Amino acid sequence: MQESDPNRGDLQKSLAHGSLRPFDAAGGRIEMPSLDFEAEKAAFREYYNDNAQRLDQAKKAFLTLLSSLLAHAKLEVAAASGRIKDREESIKKFTRKYQGELEESATPYAIKDHISDLIGLRLVCLYEDEIEPISELIREHFYVIDVTDKTAEIEGTENAFGYKGLHLDLRLNDVRAVMPDYAPYAPYQFELQIRTVVQDSWSTLDHKIKYKKSIPASLKRRINTLAALFELSDREFRQIRDETEIEIQRAAAEPEPGPEAEEAAQGEAPAEPIANADVARRQYAPLDAFRLLRIARHFFPGVEFEPRKIDGFTADIIEREPGISRGKFNHYLRSTIGMVHQYKAWFLEEGKGEKFNAFTEMRHALYAANPATFAGMLTNVARETFDAWRAANANGQD
Repeated sequence: MQESDPNRGDLQKSLAHGSLRPFDAAGGRIEMPSLDFEAEKAAFREYYNDNAQRLDQAKKAFLTLLSSLLAHAKLEVAAASGRIKDREESIKKFTRKYQGELEESATPYAIKDHISDLIGLRLVCLYEDEIEPISELIREHFYVIDVTDKTAEIEGTENAFGYKGLHLDLRLNDVRAVMPDYAPYAPYQFELQIRTVVQDSWSTLDHKIKYKKSIPASLKRRINTLAALFELSDREFRQIRDETEIEIQRAAAEPEPGPEAEEAAQGEAPAEPIANADVARRQYAPLDAFRLLRIARHFFPGVEFEPRKIDGFTADIIEREPGISRGKFNHYLRSTIGMVHQYKAWFLEEGKGEKFNAFTEMRHALYAANPATFAGMLTNVARETFDAWRAANANGQD
């Protein structure tokens, strides 16, 4: 991490708010700030028109840099986007937020120095606790001019709900500012918003609610209630993610079924009672996605299973055999998977198809173990080919 000049933050804030203007972003002559609003509007429109193409190029360069940094740090986001703020909207924002105070204090101004989000970027992540790691990464690679923590603002106010997220006003640091790929964009600052999917949805909908400041109290309460529900959903999604991981780890810790459980899975009374009641309970536990994943990883240790496919595969099995236990599913695979491995080798060698993945193997194993229940998991052609191979190789099978 590069050490930054301790005085640079103050300098950058001064640049952002117009008290210092050492260079023009377009490289042209420096215009002095004034209190003439019409003149400053004209100057801003000229600046905007002259820099429109370069601003768009800067936006794309900043987005590419952010994506590269996130990928290198193995931080994933659901979406990354950018925009250049509309010219007339920028003027309206200045009028709404800054003009009155500046003119009241007789402080000369240039509109462009007060529009920190002329270039606006947005990173949308899935969960609230992903915002801080992304923020820390960004702080390591950019100069931070200003920070607006909307979450802290809301949580520090009683009886208030609303948009939550993190806004950072940024510039390239000295290292990247002199690199050929980034030097043309060094004069430009940009605003980066980091928010969750839920926060992004709330922000979009919140902007569509009209007259929020002057509506009746009953409507305000309904808006606050809605905002609270969005906040709750963010928290619940995070907790579901965490508890899902706990369930996966719990299933992974369950022992392999012993001989007694194998006999029970086949519908036979065990020769000896299962002494450990906890072990018995696990073997008779209903099959779910977590237990299926644990068993699938045992039989296919090198395979990375996609959660969505495991979920759908488990649901398909349970639909065909309601009440199937963990032990019974394990028995189905254990009793037939060796034969299916042999069939897979033959299938690929004979050029019957180009792939035969782990899910395909498990479908064949389930069909071989219980044809009446799981026949529908294979297509007619796949079933006929498998049956013909088994008939031809019947003497060589266990």
